[in-house]
Amino acid sequence: MDNHEFEQLHWLTQLLQGIEVGLVVIDRDYKVKLWNGFMENHSGVLSNDVLEQSLFERFPELPQQWLLSKLESAFLLESRSFTVWEQRPWVFSFANSRPITGGLEKMHQNMTIQPLKNSNGNISHAALVIYDVSVQAQDRMKLTSANDRLEQLSQVDGLTGLTNRRQWESLLEREFHRCSRYDQSSSLVVLDIDNFKLVNDQRGHAVGDKVLVGLANLLKSCLRKSDCIARYGGEEFVIILTETSPVQAQLLAERIRETVEQMVFDLQPPLKVTVSLGVCGFRKVLTSPKQWFELADQALYRSKNEGRNRLTMV
Repeated sequence: MDNHEFEQLHWLTQLLQGIEVGLVVIDRDYKVKLWNGFMENHSGVLSNDVLEQSLFERFPELPQQWLLSKLESAFLLESRSFTVWEQRPWVFSFANSRPITGGLEKMHQNMTIQPLKNSNGNISHAALVIYDVSVQAQDRMKLTSANDRLEQLSQVDGLTGLTNRRQWESLLEREFHRCSRYDQSSSLVVLDIDNFKLVNDQRGHAVGDKVLVGLANLLKSCLRKSDCIARYGGEEFVIILTETSPVQAQLLAERIRETVEQMVFDLQPPLKVTVSLGVCGFRKVLTSPKQWFELADQALYRSKNEGRNRLTMV
């Protein structure tokens, strides 16, 4: 080896030890032959303390069966393989040392397994190349969380926490088609707070909001998890009662009416309200979710026109 080649080898050795990528070389018996500076820094184990030792005996916390299958595939097929943090967050359990991604306890890693040939052209070793992708992983998680939150917000009424009108209409369409296809029995309830404008005009919108929130909580306490309740708009609420016959829906709606009538809002001075309701059970002659809702809504306004604080069935 001449001086130039020796100098190049010296440079490569420095790069190998200083590069911000983990490099581990093992032989066919899984004994460690190379352990670079990145691995020393993040494992706390010096190269001299791990060389010639079995990788799996030295690091029993490694996912042995999973990693063995990856290594054997690389040896057998003589081709590199890749893993990403979405499949397995980390291979080596290293603490996350980057302050910018302090939300992650462990370093998230991508890994490449590269089979290596000896001077005879035979696969004799494999290199594990470990990439710290904690920053990218944290950014992806934040983006996913933000998107999930936006999706949730797009489906929820901001004041009451109930399903909003847009999402409820989607659920109504789904329930309509389910009932049409399987001849199921479900019912719609539409209810409206009586004289709610007077509450806002005489007591203020802050009190009106408290009434809406209180009624929403009461309705949630009266219903099953399988039912869907939404704030349709203003002081109007809508409910899908799944697997509920018109007779059962009438009984539940009447119980809601009576409970609201007896409810006293803890305000100064105390406040009581009533509600009017319309109920419509699913029937085969219905042609659309819109028609189903319109029938229940018409029943509601019949209750309003006939004196309020009552229930009308159609």
